[in-house]
Amino acid sequence: MRVLVIGGGGREHAIAHACARHGHEVLCTPGNPGIAAHARIIDSPQDASTLARLAQQEGADLVIVGPEAYLAAGVVDECAALGIPAFGPTRAASRLEGDKAWSKAFMHRHGIPTAAHHAFSDLQTALDHAATLTPPIVVKDAGLKAGKGVTIAHTPEQAQDALRDIFTQPGAQAVTEDFMTGQEVTILALCSGTRYALTPPSQDHKTIHEGDTGPMTGGMGVICPFPLEPGVLDVIRRDIIEPTLRGMTAEGLPYTGVLYAGLMLTPTGPKVVEFNARFGDPEAETVLPLLTSDLAQHALDATRGQLDPTHVTFSEDASATIILAAPGYPAEPHKDIPITLPDPGPHGIIHHAGTRTQNGQLLSSGGRVLAITATAPTLNAALGRAYALADQTDFPGAQLRRDIGRRIGAHPDPT
Repeated sequence: MRVLVIGGGGREHAIAHACARHGHEVLCTPGNPGIAAHARIIDSPQDASTLARLAQQEGADLVIVGPEAYLAAGVVDECAALGIPAFGPTRAASRLEGDKAWSKAFMHRHGIPTAAHHAFSDLQTALDHAATLTPPIVVKDAGLKAGKGVTIAHTPEQAQDALRDIFTQPGAQAVTEDFMTGQEVTILALCSGTRYALTPPSQDHKTIHEGDTGPMTGGMGVICPFPLEPGVLDVIRRDIIEPTLRGMTAEGLPYTGVLYAGLMLTPTGPKVVEFNARFGDPEAETVLPLLTSDLAQHALDATRGQLDPTHVTFSEDASATIILAAPGYPAEPHKDIPITLPDPGPHGIIHHAGTRTQNGQLLSSGGRVLAITATAPTLNAALGRAYALADQTDFPGAQLRRDIGRRIGAHPDPT
């Protein structure tokens, strides 16, 4: 097939690589220097209608949409209007991620377990409510914030400050939630209506510093698979994935694409932290290297209502991703830092998340710059390989966490 991947980060690098290794011709816009190793990069305006016309002009058999902003802008809808299969939810269905207040109400309507919450469109009401809560308090911007619109406040005053920050934007909405305890885990589902196939569970590490401290980021490292207790995956299917897909269909929003379920394994069972309407980033960089079947074919089948979950297969290996972030991230990342990459070898891949080239030199151009992934028969060995690649990367001042996997007792095996 000729596959057009839309996006230019580490997630899209992983998608392009997954398609290319099954022999598909891959195009990508806007792309990045790492994606260029697997795809033809196309410079194009990034509005939804222009991207759909680009897919038509290039004779794309399939479009795979990476970032959430493109879904919310209606790229899938525009492609559908031109008769082009696009793997991703429609603008209306992507509201499951794009509007956290609506998403929470949807979960309540369909009995999907999640934290108790309140939604606000008025600052003073939100401030008054926050003053009555017992910390810690979770405060979320209801809109799209690339994984960074969440504050865990340890005093009512911190919660109120977070709310004031949210309401500096016109038309803002905010959500406050009860704080949940337990291990976080991500489940990704390839979906076509009520049919779905699950990827192995993974675990992201969201804060910038070790020990799960510091500001929230888009993700600093991932392990896969996460070791779920026996029977827990069946509960997640029964109580979360299936009711969500049935509910979306019942509300006239049949869901095609990737459903990202960010979950908390609480003492009373799995509960939804958030839904996203696309592959996670950096979860995609960790999970997709384990996919042994054909992502592009699964995506095309899903757009046709023909997804066969039994055809979606994964390696028995483990994988680990270590993020190298720019100095100053997440507040003000430094850009244009020269980078020299090592040879990743047969068990590694260096995903480009925020890079550009100038006169043949690779430079940093974003916050999370590289997602360094390695696979191995065990998680400890995968972590060892990923950290070795990270240490061989010449990226002055790069930030990385040295405790990825530590929550479950995993440690890098240096052998």
